[in-house]
Amino acid sequence: MAMQAQEIEDLIRAEFPNAKITITDLAGDGNHYAAEVIDESFKGKNRVQQQRAVYAALKGKMDGSHGELHALALTTKAPD
Repeated sequence: MAMQAQEIEDLIRAEFPNAKITITDLAGDGNHYAAEVIDESFKGKNRVQQQRAVYAALKGKMDGSHGELHALALTTKAPD
């Protein structure tokens, strides 16, 4: 079953409550999303560390061929 954008945001928000989060359904099919997450906690972390933290917040929803979330283009950064 496909995930809704709000479900993705809720999972990320649970780990990053003060983040600016933007979720976009890229294909309109509920399977291919883009997410931008801007959070203070990313300061001093490299891009890989930032993205791993966000993927961990998704709690396995992207794991393997049976994951609920098929594709997520992820952009992370600390606020300017």
